[in-house]
Amino acid sequence: MAATIEADRYRKRFGTISEALRVRPRLLAAALVAFVLAWPVAAPMAASGPWMSGEIVRARLLTAADTAGSDKEVRAGLQVAMGDGWDTYWRSPGDAGTPPAVDWTGSVNVASVDWRWPAPTRFTLFGLETFGYFDKVVFPLTIVSERPGEPVALRGRLDILVCSTVCVPKSLELSLDLPAGAAAVDPEAANLIARYEARVPDDGSRSGLAVDGVAALPGNPAALEVRISSRQPLSAPDVIVESGRWTFGRPEFSFSADRGTATALLPVTSGPDVVSMPGSDVTVTLLDGQRASETRGTVAAGATRAGWGSLLPFLGVALLGGLVLNLMPCVLPVLSLKLMAALRHRGQARRQIRLGFLATAAGVVASMLALGGALAVLKAAGLAVGWGMQFQQPVFLVAMAAALAVFAASLAGLFEIPLPSRLATAMGRAGGDGLAGSFAAGAFTTVLATPCSAPFVGTAVGFALARGPAEILAIFGALGVGLAAPHLLGAAFPGVVRLLPRPGWWMIALRCVLAIALTGTAAWLLTVLAAQTSWLAAGAVAAALVVLTGALALRPRIGSPAAAVVVVLALLGAGTAPAVLRAAPPNAAATAWAPFDEAALRRFVAEGKVVFVDVTADWCANCKVNDALVLERPEVAAALAEPGVVAMRADWTRPDVRISDYLANNDRFGIPFNAVYGPGAPRGIVLSEVLSREAVLDALRRARGADLAPVR
Repeated sequence: MAATIEADRYRKRFGTISEALRVRPRLLAAALVAFVLAWPVAAPMAASGPWMSGEIVRARLLTAADTAGSDKEVRAGLQVAMGDGWDTYWRSPGDAGTPPAVDWTGSVNVASVDWRWPAPTRFTLFGLETFGYFDKVVFPLTIVSERPGEPVALRGRLDILVCSTVCVPKSLELSLDLPAGAAAVDPEAANLIARYEARVPDDGSRSGLAVDGVAALPGNPAALEVRISSRQPLSAPDVIVESGRWTFGRPEFSFSADRGTATALLPVTSGPDVVSMPGSDVTVTLLDGQRASETRGTVAAGATRAGWGSLLPFLGVALLGGLVLNLMPCVLPVLSLKLMAALRHRGQARRQIRLGFLATAAGVVASMLALGGALAVLKAAGLAVGWGMQFQQPVFLVAMAAALAVFAASLAGLFEIPLPSRLATAMGRAGGDGLAGSFAAGAFTTVLATPCSAPFVGTAVGFALARGPAEILAIFGALGVGLAAPHLLGAAFPGVVRLLPRPGWWMIALRCVLAIALTGTAAWLLTVLAAQTSWLAAGAVAAALVVLTGALALRPRIGSPAAAVVVVLALLGAGTAPAVLRAAPPNAAATAWAPFDEAALRRFVAEGKVVFVDVTADWCANCKVNDALVLERPEVAAALAEPGVVAMRADWTRPDVRISDYLANNDRFGIPFNAVYGPGAPRGIVLSEVLSREAVLDALRRARGADLAPVR
């Protein structure tokens, strides 16, 4: 009954349904048109480019509005979505990785694109401290148009490295078209971009995070001190410091009682000596939950963190390194000087023998201290320093070759110059009587020993050159004592000289053999000179040295048998020159060496490849021995040529800042230096200065990482 009454009321008011549809079609059509016309105003559509997929990562461009509008700047974003467990990198990736980059070539009506980086997350990849984003991120962009009000066509190629258990580089082509017209904001897209814009570090005014000071703390270990303050209590802060020359580890914090201030100590993990850090510019990013700030500042000098007690172990290492240096190939050419010095002492009184050995030892230690002092001065002047760096200078090579030629001619008996007229006189009589000659021989031993490193030498020199002048002189003094140990032993037991055979014809023959050895060393220095300059320049120097020694020999006795000796030596040199100039036949298993590039090295490791780095030089005798006995052997060469293995060679024959910085970052200042990198050893496995086949193959296996995905 009630339902019938209600139906009657409906018919009286509206009529039947069919009648209502007949009398109100225009009303319904008008309402539908009004709804459609009102839709863009109520909910504008944001413009977005298509999703471009690279299997484990996809990306697109989007804006908060569907048109270019009339403003010169357009708010936009680069949206990146990755698979579960995958991540990509921040602008400063840390110990490894590569940040995303976009090439905007091909865009139309685009003057520039401003890219902003949301605050990253610190995470560990292959044991390395890196910074980036998990799963997804939106990079806020500001598109600056050349002609406001006209259509904008944004085109970009995104190069991005995404990582999980392995790292995979991807390239995606992005596009976004904005037609001309009045812009209307889409709340959803605008909010998405705004959320990530809010995560871009500010100057501290909004976040309340501030840097109160940055100071370098030299010592062992060295660290960077960052003092921070916050308007609200700090909960879980983090500090990221960007510097062009140093890298830093995870910070350790000490907080005030109210947690309004804190001090962070960041260990220095790589880079030059920390004492050179004050005055350098750094960028400090402070993170605490959702808050982030960024500050650019200058590093101040701080207090030293460790005393001289840390120096004592390295003095022992330096002493041992100098002793081992006597057995290195670089020192073999001066064994003739040591042997002739011992022979010279036979038949003398014990006091004379002892003084002679002590003079030679004094020459070794004094020249080593002079070398350390010179390196300390160069380091204080801000120049790159290293063990054996003098062999990178052509003038030094010419002077050394000339000195060796004079030594060789003197040993061969071509001339004798009385002491003590000049430096050349002292060199020429190094094999004769007199303490000055013994001292000169010792100094010459040191100079010829510096092209190569040896076990313990690299550690000691690396420690010294990362410290101040006092530590440098102390370490180099200990090296000198170790190198002079055989002479000190002779001074302690002068009676050993009496065990040598009596003088006779064998001494003349031995002197000739030793003279040929020194001549060969001079020829080797000329080949290094040719590598740095040209063979023409080296040939000119060789000719000048032949004329020099010939003139010294023939000056007092023209027409004597010495002239014939000079001619014979010249003919021998002319006969051996083609053999020296002729290139060595290539090894069947020769390694295809790639040029050294530290950025490419990090990229290869991120891709899961193994990289073998060989830092060498033409003047490094140890390097040549390692090549001949290990790296050029078929088994090792074949391992370096395997797929997924990259062999990089850094040639330090000439000065190269990139190589100097690389060595300094590894706390090394001399060569040979060999290291192997890979998924199993992203920080690198540093090998001994004296290589072995087993050590190289084992390092390659460990760097590959058997527990990781296979190398692609």
